[in-house]
Amino acid sequence: MTQPEKTAYALEELLESNKKWAGTMVAKESEFFKKLEAQQSPQYLWIGCSDSRVPASELLGLAPGELFVHRNIANVVVHSDLNCLSVLQFAIDVLKVKHVMIVGHYGCSGVHAAMTGKRIGLADNWLRHVQDVHQKHERYLGDVLNSQERQNRLCEINVMEQVVNVCQTTIVQDAWERGQPLSVHGWVYGLKDGLLHDLKMTVTSPDELAPRMATCLGRYEDEA
Repeated sequence: MTQPEKTAYALEELLESNKKWAGTMVAKESEFFKKLEAQQSPQYLWIGCSDSRVPASELLGLAPGELFVHRNIANVVVHSDLNCLSVLQFAIDVLKVKHVMIVGHYGCSGVHAAMTGKRIGLADNWLRHVQDVHQKHERYLGDVLNSQERQNRLCEINVMEQVVNVCQTTIVQDAWERGQPLSVHGWVYGLKDGLLHDLKMTVTSPDELAPRMATCLGRYEDEA
């Protein structure tokens, strides 16, 4: 079998899997796709890493239509990234989501590359944002920790910084100013056990942001 034939066969398998999945959903609920087509009203926006091992809807036990999702390498929110900002604005202003979750994961290869300075190509420019987080909070990644612990902690701190970035967008600031109920949360997912870890970095108003960040970073003080 030639390479193009192998590729075509692999894609045919995916299409067959899709048919089986669709059939299973209809068997469970005959009107499933009609209801899905008619309405999209998620309560949650997930901003996570592009890593294929972190299936957002599945690990939350949510059905299609219940979670709005944006993903990029190392779950970064940058004020110049119109893609991410457009998703955030649509989710908050149009869909009226009530919760924005920034979700990193332990074992993130992007965070590891940023921490170690490993060159991986064009994405190095994107990961410069994570390197900035590393340099800003290097005091919390001291020699007391081994390499794996340092990487895990940087995953956590990177999530916290992205919560700050989300909260500082004009989109979120405007939503809070007009009294729209909106909470921003920081979580980390564990690949080894499938569990989400709440970093207690939850912000529901502008006044909460600075003290919440200080409290979260304060947990690392004794180990720095």
